[in-house]
Order: sequence, then structure tokens, then C-alpha cells
Amino acid sequence: MTAPLHGRTAIVTGAGRGLGRAEAVELARLGANVVVNDFGQSGRDGSGEASEAPADTVAEEIRAAGGTAIAHHGDVADFAEAQALIGLAVETYGALDILVNNAGILRDRMVFSMAEAEWDSVIRVHLKGHFNTTRFAAAHWRERAKASGGAPVYGRIVNTSSEAFLAGSAGQPNYAAAKGGIVGLTTSTALALAKYGVRTNAICPRARTRMTEDVFSLVDESGADPMAPEHVAPLVGYLAGPGAGRVNGQLFVVHGGMVAVIDRPRVAAKFDTAKEAFTYEELDDLLTPYYEGRDPKETFAAAEVLALKHE
Repeated sequence: MTAPLHGRTAIVTGAGRGLGRAEAVELARLGANVVVNDFGQSGRDGSGEASEAPADTVAEEIRAAGGTAIAHHGDVADFAEAQALIGLAVETYGALDILVNNAGILRDRMVFSMAEAEWDSVIRVHLKGHFNTTRFAAAHWRERAKASGGAPVYGRIVNTSSEAFLAGSAGQPNYAAAKGGIVGLTTSTALALAKYGVRTNAICPRARTRMTEDVFSLVDESGADPMAPEHVAPLVGYLAGPGAGRVNGQLFVVHGGMVAVIDRPRVAAKFDTAKEAFTYEELDDLLTPYYEGRDPKETFAAAEVLALKHE
């Protein structure tokens, strides 16, 4: 049986460790050529010993298992380096078919204590990093479609959002904002590229990685690890595959043997002015009684997603 991604080429950003590594290994297992992106070159550790760049380590791991992979050490939040990453995939393997945007950092702090640099760095790596790679991958697929006379191409984008955006995370205003922005980027891209054959979706993974080890630190009574990144990787493989041809502009929560499809927002109430235009007084008469009957803790945030678990 031919592997579902045989002959396809995938990029995974932030793939030197944790979730990105698990995703890169899974895509290779499914037959894809993988470009393993992770920022940083080989060097020396604190003891002076030579240390290999994480991207190189993962690429070697894939090759040792019989797969095909190369490493890229650039910063995807840099516009030119993101362009070079897409170019490397095309030059090496002839085309790009799959883009998994995973690279990110954390700089957690309450909004009243956050420094400008802590805000800027998280928005830069997460949101701008997602845009940069998407921009050049999208241009590649558009040109391929034009070259084929308008016939759809095979293209898949899997973006990484977070439950911090869905549920609200009081100590992560920068991270929650970036992850919310990624969902907006996902739905916009999904509509813009659908006619070219590209499918764009986002996941909200819950996984223990170096970035989240202080948050997710426990295994269950059986010794199994429901927060292992390997629970997330199969969904990424599916969304990258041919079976997801009708899946576009969707958002998923995934962790520990569970996948939840998140529905779009619904209109909860609608108010119309009885005059030509609303006044303060009319809005006070309409909205104040409406909210008096609602729990003040009920906001646009969907905290219930945090209770989702494998049954």
C-alpha cells in the first residue's frame, strides 16, 4: 500500500523539538519529504562540547528511519528567511505541498506587567512567522495553478493556534492575541486559496513540550502520557493528506486521544433601533437588562474547551 503522502513535500517550522518534531516524524512516516525548520545552528553547549542543531538531529532521525529530510536553520519570523525556506523545499524536491506552521515562543506575564519586548517578540514569532511562510507558500501554489492552466494544485496548510485564544488565558495576553490572530489568518487564507486547491486549517493542540512542561507535567495512573506530542501529530498528518480534501477553514482542539471540531461563533442576540440611529439612552434600555440576566463570567471566551478529554 502506497503511503498517503508519498511523493509530497512538507515543511514543518519549529520542528527541532517537541510538537514540531513529532509532526515532522509523522509526516515522514506517511511518506513525505520533510524540510525540518528550527532556528539555530550547531555550536557548543555549556561544557564546551560540540552540539548539533535540533533541526539537524530531527532530519537525521527521519533519514535513519528510512525517510527523506533536510534541515533549515532560519528564523521564520524574518521575511527573507521564510522566503528562503519555501525556496529550499522547492529547489530540493521540486515543489511544496504541505506547510505546517508550528514555531513559537512564550513570554508569559499579566497584561499590567508585560514589557513591550515581551509583547512584540511573541507576536513576531507566532503571528508574523505564520504569515511569512504562508505568503510565500501561497504564491508558489498560485503560480503552479496558473502554469497548469488554472487546474487545482495539491496544497495543505496546518496552522497552530491554542486554547489560550479560545478559553482566555489571563497570564498570556500576547500569546492569546497571537493565537487568535492565527485563526483569523487561517480563515482568510482558506477562502483566498480554496480555488487553487489549497486547504488551510488550524489546530489547538495540548501537548507537553519544552515550552509547556511547567503547565503539562503529569502522566495518568497507568503511566501513559496523554499530553505527549505524538497524540497531536496524527491529526496533522490527516489534515496534510488527501482525505482532508473537503476540510477547509476549520479549527480543531486535539490532545490525549481526542479531537474536537470547534464551531464558528453564533449570534446570541440582535437589537434594532426604533429610531433613525441608536442613542446612548436607547442602548442603555436594551443592553443593560440583557446583561443583567447573564452571568458576568460568561464572556466570548469558551472556557469549556478546557474540560474536553478522551472518554
